[in-house]
Amino acid sequence: MDRDDELTHLDRDGRAQMVDVGDKDKTSREARARATLRMKPETRRVLLSGKVPKGDALATARIAGIQAAKRTSELIPLCHPLAITGCDVAFEPATDDQRFVIEASVRCADRTGVEMEALTAVTVAALTLYDMLKAIDRGMAIEEVVLLEKQGGRSGHYRREG
Repeated sequence: MDRDDELTHLDRDGRAQMVDVGDKDKTSREARARATLRMKPETRRVLLSGKVPKGDALATARIAGIQAAKRTSELIPLCHPLAITGCDVAFEPATDDQRFVIEASVRCADRTGVEMEALTAVTVAALTLYDMLKAIDRGMAIEEVVLLEKQGGRSGHYRREG
């Protein structure tokens, strides 16, 4: 098994371990992720109007997403703490009348990538919107949490197709 085929999060006895990235160079890294929240059309109208009973849902979800990106290593076992240099969380209604799209972009200059931070940001932002809108629509669904793109590091540039 060559280096690329090794399961780096397992030791020789199959026990979980944190990968030692100390010998890797710090490089500029960025990752983008997306989540979709499906809701009733009337729920989406309330969200877009800014008249959510619990307050400014989009501002709260944006802050929650940024905070989640910064704390990813506390939530995901074996994930390295990173010095994040930037995190953007954006929201956009989808072209239909039932979905809302959340995207996050996370940047750092470090020894490992920020994919988990971007994925955590969109997931927590979606959960925050769910929490703030659940009194209106308990049937919402968080759908398609995906990595859209990553740059930097040994594995190079990845872009999701489609």
